Amino acid sequence: MKANVNSNARVENIYQLNGRVPISKAIPFGLQHVLAMFVANIAPILIVTNAAGLTPEQKAMLIQNAMFIAGIGTLIQLYPVWKVGARLPIVMGVSFTFVTILCYVAATFGYPAAIGAILIGGIIEGTLGLCAKYWRKIVAPIVAACVVTAIGFSLLNVGASSFGGGAGSENFGSAQNLILGTVTLVSCLVFNIFAKSFWKQLSVLFGLVVGYVLAMVMGMVNFSEVASAGIVALPKVLPFIPEFNVSAIIAVTVIFLVSATETIGDTSAMAVTGLKRDVTDKEISGSLACDGYLSSVSSLFGCLPITSFSQNVGLIAMTKVVNRFTIMTGACVMILAGLFPVIGKLLATLPDAVLGGCTIMMFGSIVVSGVQMITRCGFNQRNTVITALSLGIGIGFTQVPAIFTIFPKMVQEVLANNCVAIVFIVAIVMNLVLPANMEVSGEGDSEESCSS
Repeated sequence: MKANVNSNARVENIYQLNGRVPISKAIPFGLQHVLAMFVANIAPILIVTNAAGLTPEQKAMLIQNAMFIAGIGTLIQLYPVWKVGARLPIVMGVSFTFVTILCYVAATFGYPAAIGAILIGGIIEGTLGLCAKYWRKIVAPIVAACVVTAIGFSLLNVGASSFGGGAGSENFGSAQNLILGTVTLVSCLVFNIFAKSFWKQLSVLFGLVVGYVLAMVMGMVNFSEVASAGIVALPKVLPFIPEFNVSAIIAVTVIFLVSATETIGDTSAMAVTGLKRDVTDKEISGSLACDGYLSSVSSLFGCLPITSFSQNVGLIAMTKVVNRFTIMTGACVMILAGLFPVIGKLLATLPDAVLGGCTIMMFGSIVVSGVQMITRCGFNQRNTVITALSLGIGIGFTQVPAIFTIFPKMVQEVLANNCVAIVFIVAIVMNLVLPANMEVSGEGDSEESCSS
């Protein structure tokens, strides 16, 4: 029996969705996916927990939990449970999409309120995902493109705050922080320029290592919490008791709908680039259900929502490695990382300036991705109006939140500091009300619209 299994395991299967790959060959490719998402998986946690004022020990615990949940979520995407999961090589991780709104909710209502909102929002997205075939066409490509662009813009000030040492820190903008952030950023750039092939995907990790080593040399890292870490520990369930604030729930649920548009895009792109075919309604439905329900599970571990990772979709497009068994080995690595608390405590010592140096380019890349998506949709008059109004109103109004003063307090709390939600709402409404055959003008007239 063993000999038969080994004979069926072939290296060539890495380019096939199903089939066994020799474990010695599968692990490096699976590990590559973990490394591609590792920094992006922990960065949102550090940013939101900083805004919430959590202790280093709490941050370390949440990082440990997040790696564990990301591994479980990836396994379910690969090997679905009931209708939850796409049966596709989708890698899950903590989403940047929620950073802006969760920073606001955690700072305003407290971290338990953020957890309660994630729990409810995840259930709503998961349930909507199961009936995605009835509403998916409402979220047109131009809507998703505007949303991704808005997410990038909304995160730029978050990256800048980290670059300066973290909002509210005593030494914000000090020479130490600026030097540390600059060295980290330059390291990311240099590695990205000179690295070859898939190694470019590790530029952020390289910058993090360089910045972290420099921070230790500068005496900016405190290892006192790391020394007290145990060897192995199970992730803690309900480290924070959820609180249910209506304003927080509405605000976070809107962003779950925004995240759903990204997941549709990621799943579709993965099928096209990795499998050379269009995605099916069943795969979209399973992917969204996993996003939502696993985000609710994540909240029970005190963590942020998890979703599909665009970085890994890009990695699949480049390497063409789509084998589920291979990527499953990476999911197992994430689960193991979640069982060793020392990893979480070590990462929790990461200075904000290092995080800022790594993420400022990453956030800028999200803006560029959104612009590229808009370009693919074409610059006809209809798409131009949708893009201009949604971004203009969403980003413009939130720059002057006093404009919402006449609205009820709940509306103010949901929209005043949430440009992504406004962009999403305006883009959806405009896409529904504008005629499909609007007169076009300009150089983009001949481009095919993908707004419906």
